[in-house]
Amino acid sequence: MNSTGPAANDGLHLLPFRGLRYDAHRVGSLAAVTSPPYDVVVRPDGLHHLESADPHNIVRLILPQAATNGARHRQAAQTLDSWLAEGILAPDPEPALYVYEQRKGDLLQRGLIGALELSAPAEGVVLPHEDVMPHVVEDRAALMRTTTANLEPLLLTYRGNGTATGATAVMERTALRAPLLATTTEDGFSHRLWAVTDPSDIAEIADDLAHHQALIADGHHRWATYLRLREEHPEPGPWNYGLVLLVDTARYPLQVRAIHRLLNRLPVTDALTALDHHFRIRTLEDGTPLPTAMEALASAAAEGNAFLLTGGDGRFHLIDRPDPGLVARTVPADRPESWRTLDATVLHATLLDHIWNIPDTPEHIAYIHDTEATVTQAARRGGTAVLMHPVREDVVRDLARQGVTMPRKSTSFGPKPATGLVLRSLTLD
Repeated sequence: MNSTGPAANDGLHLLPFRGLRYDAHRVGSLAAVTSPPYDVVVRPDGLHHLESADPHNIVRLILPQAATNGARHRQAAQTLDSWLAEGILAPDPEPALYVYEQRKGDLLQRGLIGALELSAPAEGVVLPHEDVMPHVVEDRAALMRTTTANLEPLLLTYRGNGTATGATAVMERTALRAPLLATTTEDGFSHRLWAVTDPSDIAEIADDLAHHQALIADGHHRWATYLRLREEHPEPGPWNYGLVLLVDTARYPLQVRAIHRLLNRLPVTDALTALDHHFRIRTLEDGTPLPTAMEALASAAAEGNAFLLTGGDGRFHLIDRPDPGLVARTVPADRPESWRTLDATVLHATLLDHIWNIPDTPEHIAYIHDTEATVTQAARRGGTAVLMHPVREDVVRDLARQGVTMPRKSTSFGPKPATGLVLRSLTLD
């Protein structure tokens, strides 16, 4: 195995499970009951849109709405129990690994959904690349604990040899058959799912994955949640595994996008005033479209740290060329140069912590994947949208192999699996 993790390991162990899936005859459509991952749903607009799409939309489980956290989690558990009793969701007849395909235009992604044996980062089997926020882990742990279910798969990547061998060969053979389900979501992605139950196919997959390590592409908080719940259930059993989607990026490369910041309580005029003499500030021409502004950000980011600020009023402010002395004083020096020069590192250490003095709490900072939604929310809240440029995948993987985590919410790998196509109940394992 090509692992540079700090401890030896024997690779990835992905087990079949009895997936919980929607009965297509009992819902309006499979597309109408799916959702993006919980942390990608824009609140409140996106949440309300999904809730109104279908009374059984999965968002009612992953983002239940109630007055208190405890009430929310109990409501999700009651909803899940109700849907199971009514046959809205039903377990598949036998354990399976699932081949999952997403397609849009020329983009094709395939991967394997299964129950992955959990491992700590020090074991070098599953590599995180971002820090996590404790309050989010606590919330996800309470939700999983109360529902006794993994409601959505994490996105993990591994690097095969780029050919149709091993697990990839099984996936591509399987994709020639008729799928269990096929649907197209409103974002234009088509989704197909197949069950792999043949023992020889499962053995071929197991033999291949035993030679690989994985990078967490999306789902750091849920992986940390899995590990916390495993500590609470140390005996061998279902809590030693977590629901994941594994994608071979040598065969099916992922896209890497940025996650933007919304500073809820900092008006953009105040943000810019505080940056004077510390960064170069260039205000783009009035009426510059958002895509054009993002292109200007990409050009500036090719030469060093750069960010795009807006209050959502149609004016964009490009900030770059930070004062080197200020960066040297504010960015920790005990990390690799590739970490110290990350946009997210400079944003958090130099801008948020030092210049703006903004605590990293939900009241002050929202993390939003969608660029346009970030700008819209900035206008609505009178805050500042800080738009980011994405990090290259090879930088992410290299830092992860060194055991160095990036600032939380530094990257957004995609396409992300749709939530709601297959769930895992820990009571069925």
